[in-house]
Parts: sequence; structure tokens; C-alpha cells
Amino acid sequence: MQSFDLPRRLVAEALGTALLVATVVGSGIMAESLTRDVALALLGNTLPTGAILVVLIAILGPISGAHFNPAVTLIFALKRELTPRDALFYILAQIAGGIAGTMMAHAMFALPLLDASLKMRSGGAQWFAEGVAAFGLVATILAGIRFERASVPWLVGLYITAAYWFTSSTSFANPAVAIARSMTNTFSGIRPADLPGFIAAELCGAVVALMLMRWLLRAGG
Repeated sequence: MQSFDLPRRLVAEALGTALLVATVVGSGIMAESLTRDVALALLGNTLPTGAILVVLIAILGPISGAHFNPAVTLIFALKRELTPRDALFYILAQIAGGIAGTMMAHAMFALPLLDASLKMRSGGAQWFAEGVAAFGLVATILAGIRFERASVPWLVGLYITAAYWFTSSTSFANPAVAIARSMTNTFSGIRPADLPGFIAAELCGAVVALMLMRWLLRAGG
């Protein structure tokens, strides 16, 4: 990552987040148009999301670290592996890329480029689920880097595939993706009013994971 300058890293973060969101939103639109079975539609949304994460992390990870997620960027800033200035630029690139991804998906399906979601996703259970989702994602990344660095793309893709189904929130686990999904009134949407609870839970879950994994991954007594 260090061999690439900041502009290239920011483009990689924006591009990766855009393609991730385009996959999440686009596959949700496609699934909803093909079936009225909600479980089948969720499966049609889950598999492309897990698959694209493997691809994006593998091809863009060497450039920017493939965060695509402000919660992940926050963790690497807290670990002092990213300066506060670079972390801020990463987060802005991720949010901009996510919004572009929603617009891309809408354009492919001839929908208004931006359309505020009406889908309610709120309540303590869903906030807790988002905390768990983000906790598991960060734990997977940190342990993966420590023990199976080459497998991180697969580990993250498989974790998100599983978390879509074991969390009541369907595992957004990503503030930038949550913001982008608030701008689509389709299968994968979330009401803008519900964003604060989701984002707060995601950031809390990520920080708790960092605290635990710092201890767990440290060898010795």
C-alpha cells in the first residue's frame, strides 16, 4: 500500500465502495424483480455481495488496503497505521463512492438516480445486530491479517455472506454503505432517519473489536 500515493489510494477506495454498493443495490433490485419470496430475494442479494467483496479486496487491497468502510478506516487510524488526515480523506472517498454506486445501480435499472428510502430499519435489536456485524467484521480482518493475510478477501466475503443471515439487520456493518443505501427506495434501502442508530452501532462494534483483538492477538502472558 505504501508504494501508492494518496490520490491513487483514494480513487481505489471510492471505486471499491462504488462497485460494492452497486452490487448490493443492483442485486437487490434484480432479486426483487425476479421473485416475491423474501428469503429467495435475500439470498439473491447475499451471494453477489459476498462474491464482489472477494474480488474487490483482492484487486484493490494492494493499492489502498481495501477498507471501503469508515469503521474499518477508523480502526486503522486508531492503530496508527493511517494518519488522521489520510483517514478523513479515505472516509470522504468511501461516502462519495457509495453514493455513486447507488446512482450507478439505479441507472442500470432505469430508476431515478437518487430516491430516499422508506424502508424502516430501527430498534434496539437491529442496532445491536449492527454492532455485532461490525464487531465480527473487524475481528475477521484483524485476525486474518495476523494469521492468514492472503486469505483476507475470502474471509471477509464469507463473513459478510454469513452475517447477512445471522443478523436481524442483514449486516450493513459499514457507515458509507448505510448512507448510500438510504438513497435507494428498493430492497436494500434504509430510511435516512434510521442512519444515526446504525452508524453509531457500527462504530461502537468496530472499536470494541479492536480493544478485544489487541489483547487476544498479543502473544505471551
